[in-house]
Amino acid sequence: MNTTHVIVLVAYVALMIAVGAWFGRKKATASGEDFVLAGRSLPAPVIGGTMLATFVGSGSIIGGANFAYTYGLLPGFLFFTGTIVGTILLIVFARQVRGVAGHTVPELFDQRYGKPVRIVATVMILIAFIGITAYQFTGAGYIIGLITPLDEQTGAIIAAVLITFVALSGGLKSVAWTDFLSAAGIVLALWVALFLVVGVDVGGVSELGAVNADAGVLGGLTVIQMLGFILPTLVLLLGDQNMYQRLAAAKSDRAALLGAVIFCLGSVIMVVPVVMLAVSSALLQPDIEADMAVLSLSGIEFTPAVIGGALLAGAFALIITTGSSYLLTCSSNVVHDLVGQLRSRPPNGAQNLWIGRLAVLAVALLGFVMVNFFPSVLALQMYAYTMYGVTITPVLLAGIFWKRATGPGALAALLTGAVATLYWEISGRSAELNSVIVALPAAVLALAVVSLLSHRRVPTDVKVP
Repeated sequence: MNTTHVIVLVAYVALMIAVGAWFGRKKATASGEDFVLAGRSLPAPVIGGTMLATFVGSGSIIGGANFAYTYGLLPGFLFFTGTIVGTILLIVFARQVRGVAGHTVPELFDQRYGKPVRIVATVMILIAFIGITAYQFTGAGYIIGLITPLDEQTGAIIAAVLITFVALSGGLKSVAWTDFLSAAGIVLALWVALFLVVGVDVGGVSELGAVNADAGVLGGLTVIQMLGFILPTLVLLLGDQNMYQRLAAAKSDRAALLGAVIFCLGSVIMVVPVVMLAVSSALLQPDIEADMAVLSLSGIEFTPAVIGGALLAGAFALIITTGSSYLLTCSSNVVHDLVGQLRSRPPNGAQNLWIGRLAVLAVALLGFVMVNFFPSVLALQMYAYTMYGVTITPVLLAGIFWKRATGPGALAALLTGAVATLYWEISGRSAELNSVIVALPAAVLALAVVSLLSHRRVPTDVKVP
């Protein structure tokens, strides 16, 4: 156990608790609107920081690092192209998204397709987001296991408690501001570690190209297999309810647009050191568990104790805030798309606040159970991203940009995408080819065919976004 690492991590946890407690005050979070959308008050830097920290959690520091460690430098960068392309498209769509975004994506589906689509979409979102929350627990457990004598399972339990606390306290206000601080901290730690590890331990950037080079340009993967790792991130990002909520929480259209730009630039700045550090780890530590590719470089044999501690604390920060964000968005789905629709009299603001907090607890427990059914963070990441991306994203984009999309078409896409993903995962075929390659075309085809067959002239009094 490294005392410096422990001190740095404890200082970070204390800061997160303080920020959560500050925004959890009754004055700062007085209603469901404050809890879910931060009172629509966030400035552009905070929007960009929270979008970055929300999307770059265990999936990047552990899942993406696992991939780069296993397949090499070029495949590692290609893995993240879905993230970069998705952020660019969000810049294009930012103002339009803010104009139509409400509390949740299913709320938009209700306006566009009807209540049945809203309910089914809510179930799909919860299934996917519980998975994304689950692997944040695992990632944070890895870090606690590295820093303390505790095992990874105990660390995951501690992480689950902390993640749940941050989400329960101040809602999006506390999550967004802790995200902003976490994003700044991890970027600094990653780049300092990169210069030390690549420049000193590895001996230069040129050495990194040798990792898995004899397996071919794509590290032994076919083009279709590589696409199977790129697409899940892209389709999740384009339809991610977290991104839409954050754009909706901006204090103005201009803040939303600038926030999306900051998110795009931050993604590039974040991806470069993650990939290069993971590939460096493959050279320096060829026999470690791939999930630990970046985190293990915090050891004093690679980086000074303070830098290693900052790297672990920064990664821990991203994971905590990502987990909190997904817990929070699941909570908003339960409040607005399930309870709010099933009750004859919608809950008031104070009731929504408490229902949301109970939902956070329930989702956290389900996530902790789910994580035990997948062999690695990367495997769970690909499943969760695909489940959301092939069901929600086609329906969402069609609802905004295609006037011929219909309720039956949306239902067909939701169900087809979910069934195809689950079949591919349960049958074990995802070990060779990720399910997105099959499920996404199937969902889009179902949406297009059923919508065209069921399309009727839209009444003039019905607004189509």
